[in-house]
Amino acid sequence: MIEVISIFIASCLLLVCLIHVYWAFGGRKGIGNAIPIEHGQHAFTPGAGITLLVAFGLFLLSFLSLILAEIVYFPGWLDSYAYIIGFVVSAIFFLRALGDFRLVGFSKKVKGSTFATWDSWVYSPLCLLLGAGYLYLSLMQ
Repeated sequence: MIEVISIFIASCLLLVCLIHVYWAFGGRKGIGNAIPIEHGQHAFTPGAGITLLVAFGLFLLSFLSLILAEIVYFPGWLDSYAYIIGFVVSAIFFLRALGDFRLVGFSKKVKGSTFATWDSWVYSPLCLLLGAGYLYLSLMQ
């Protein structure tokens, strides 16, 4: 069971990582669904650098799930502290699912945009699921 959860998490995060790489190199498909809308405008416009940084972070998090399930062995200090990092990552995903009480998450106030619909039905539930997965993997470490 641990391996299945870990591979599911890694697969989801690698897919999202690849989408971010696509956007960083100029891809436009789906980007309108991924940025919050406020007052009819995008709330922010991320540049290629920050988008690649997010992709790299997602890539690292995918490996963390594999390390927590001991599918991948990482020698050194990370292996000893992986479960602590897993708890922190779990909390981050839970907080993202809860939201900022304005634009993102289950607590968002700004609704009615394409982003808000995707956030309610895909992004926030996925973050909740990923948070639960990291919590489980960290507890089983």
